Amino acid sequence: MTKYWSFLLLLLFPFSLLAQTFRPPAAPLITIDPYTSVWSFGDELNSSITKHWTGKSHPMDGLIRVDGKTYRFMGAPTPTMKTILPTAKQAAYTARFTTVKPDPNWWYKEGYNISTWKQAPAPFGTHDRNDAMLKGGTEFQNEVWYRCEFTLTAADFEKATLNIFHDDDVAVYINGVPAYDCAPCFTGDYEFKPISASARKALKKGKNILAAYCKNGAGPGYIDIGLADEIAPKGDDVIQVAKQTGLEMTATKTIYSFEAGPVRLKASFVAPLILKDLHMVSRPVNYVVYELISTDGKMHQVEILNSFSGLWAVNDASQQVAGKSETQNGLLMLSMGNTEQKLLGRKGDDVRIDWGNAYLAVAAAKVKGSGMGTSEEIIKSFSKSGSVNANQTTAAHADAKSMAVVLADKVGAQSLSMHVMLGYDDGYSVQYFGQNLRPWWNKDGNKTIQNEFKNAENDFSQIIKECEATDEMIYQDALKAGGKHYAELCVLAYRQAISAHKLVADPSGAPLFLSKENFSNGSIGTVDITYPSAPLFLLYNPTLLKGMMEPIFYYSESGKWAKPFAAHDVGTYPLANGQTYGEDMPVEESGNMLTLTYAVCKAENNIDFAKKHWKVLTTWANYLKKEGFDPANQLCTDDFAGHLARNANLSIKAIMGLASYAKMAEQLGDTKEASEVNALVKEFVRKWMQLADSGDHYALTFDNKNSWSQKYNLVWDELLKLNVFPKTVAEKEIKYYLSKQKSFGLPLDSRKTYTKSDWIIWTATLATNQQDFEALVKPVYKYAMETPDRIPLSDWHETVNGKSVGFRARSVVGGYWMKVLGERWK
Repeated sequence: MTKYWSFLLLLLFPFSLLAQTFRPPAAPLITIDPYTSVWSFGDELNSSITKHWTGKSHPMDGLIRVDGKTYRFMGAPTPTMKTILPTAKQAAYTARFTTVKPDPNWWYKEGYNISTWKQAPAPFGTHDRNDAMLKGGTEFQNEVWYRCEFTLTAADFEKATLNIFHDDDVAVYINGVPAYDCAPCFTGDYEFKPISASARKALKKGKNILAAYCKNGAGPGYIDIGLADEIAPKGDDVIQVAKQTGLEMTATKTIYSFEAGPVRLKASFVAPLILKDLHMVSRPVNYVVYELISTDGKMHQVEILNSFSGLWAVNDASQQVAGKSETQNGLLMLSMGNTEQKLLGRKGDDVRIDWGNAYLAVAAAKVKGSGMGTSEEIIKSFSKSGSVNANQTTAAHADAKSMAVVLADKVGAQSLSMHVMLGYDDGYSVQYFGQNLRPWWNKDGNKTIQNEFKNAENDFSQIIKECEATDEMIYQDALKAGGKHYAELCVLAYRQAISAHKLVADPSGAPLFLSKENFSNGSIGTVDITYPSAPLFLLYNPTLLKGMMEPIFYYSESGKWAKPFAAHDVGTYPLANGQTYGEDMPVEESGNMLTLTYAVCKAENNIDFAKKHWKVLTTWANYLKKEGFDPANQLCTDDFAGHLARNANLSIKAIMGLASYAKMAEQLGDTKEASEVNALVKEFVRKWMQLADSGDHYALTFDNKNSWSQKYNLVWDELLKLNVFPKTVAEKEIKYYLSKQKSFGLPLDSRKTYTKSDWIIWTATLATNQQDFEALVKPVYKYAMETPDRIPLSDWHETVNGKSVGFRARSVVGGYWMKVLGERWK
């Protein structure tokens, strides 16, 4: 077979283990760490602007020019958002509001009497909302209804759009017409949201009424709304859209195929997250690999533009960036960074890095042109000449400055491959109990990003081979354990689970693998994020799991955390200086740490990790002996619908923790302690089965037999060979769960219809036959493929309609590997 036809077959049937029907909610493109994480939020790479996982625009433009004709294959022209009605953060306004439920059918309509409603300044928020955000606004508690009038001098808008920040559920009306509703859901900041076509038509010259309802379910609440006109860009008028013919995904790669005239293009986004290699996990460099071939067998001149926005290096567009170009080691390297470098100066959840520098690097010999300027002038120059003539050397607002390189060559019947490298050098990554820590790849401070790019280029072929081996391993392990749909879920989750962490060295040089609790509260090193994430790392590198747990051990062992149970977190990312979460989770986190410690010992086939931390493990075990079996009304990880006392699943967690502790005590030679704890565990199990028994299932709480919940914590009983519960417990539960499934999954418990997909996989792993496992996993796969929310995979979703309830891009999807772990440990 000729090389030409071999390559065509590769394009038609590429090394992807996913079918053409695979449709991720969002596709990972660049996944380095919680800050440098850029995704495509739609089906087609060239149909929308690429975004940071938080949803903020992080434009990455890709254009290909074939024999002088230009096609766009990546990104989309950036629209101009022209304010129609300012938000309270743009300009002060007042509104009429009430917190007493009005007539549900009339309150938002023009003739409704609101004379008894209060007049107050926007925005509206709960007392626990950040003071700076709510400054000058009005407080509400659980629900608020408000209306404001505004006047338009004209209503001929191109595409009227909401500019809205809502937390949580919201319904918006314009002149009495439904414009937008979202429940259950929230935004983490102001976002542009489309409004209904009928609401756009309802806007009119003269007086208009905007009415909104907001319900706060949990945590801080907030509502503020404006209107903007989305003006379509005009700069791409002469640029055609390349036809996307395929989207595939492997564990380390997202692969798009396109037709651009007589040339076929495959663009692969490669994140070398090879778990056995800590340096590769830490190296802040990803590849974009282009493979091209002529479809008519003739030679064609090809240029490819790669352009990246200054928004990659800032938190928001109000900040300025400056750029630099350098050539060394045979590489052309462009970089951009915030002009005001405040190292580790910003913390929180819905934030982006604004210190350090973003890099674009490529072999200098392949470069036809490079430069910096506005996205519009770069694209215009490329479309006209096949090169880049922009050379903006002065600082500019981040959204008005991009860096770009152009690769050029001729392509015919023989395949052609070119690539660029993207990276980010943050200098220091986290602050750890007062000390700033460098990333693992530069833990001794004697490495440079320039040298990392050089090594990444020199080792390109070998790294791609290692990525392919990782892809094969991840897919085949999951396929054998759980079937095709399960394997595809694992592939979808792989980069998300890893890149929600940062790998650094602690002051002694040991690895710390610190998670960021994405779109939840921004905590760093959260134990109940570590716990569900653990299976992936137990399988492929337990050192990383130890690196997730060590900060919690240090926190207690240093005396900085003096309570007799494990902490919830060690700070707010990227500042790991001590717990910032407002409420403890004593049974939850202590049970998590004890169970995971024994799991690490099993994975490493020695007891060293437990021996190192035995004193504090004993402290936590003693707490569970007293408080774990019948938990008080304390917070646990499943309390989305509110706190519960006497939580049966939380009780199982305490039992698993104590049973794990007994195993470790026995292996450490403390047979007396092991015997006493085993006896206690045996008594706890006897009482648990009596108190939780509800006939055909076991209850959510010991005092409510008309309830139920997923008992996913039970999975460790089999995996760790604890063997404390009769197998009939899991069998009874699985049979009951199969009768409670909805279209998009098994609800978390009987209180609500939403669920957590990581826990479903753990629950499904309790099944003793493959048929039941796949029956529980299939609706999760349906959710991932059909959810209307085009965001990085959310682990908290509604089982009746597939909508995200909250969270996205979190590491907890590492829990999807529980089934693989169970099969491996058999």
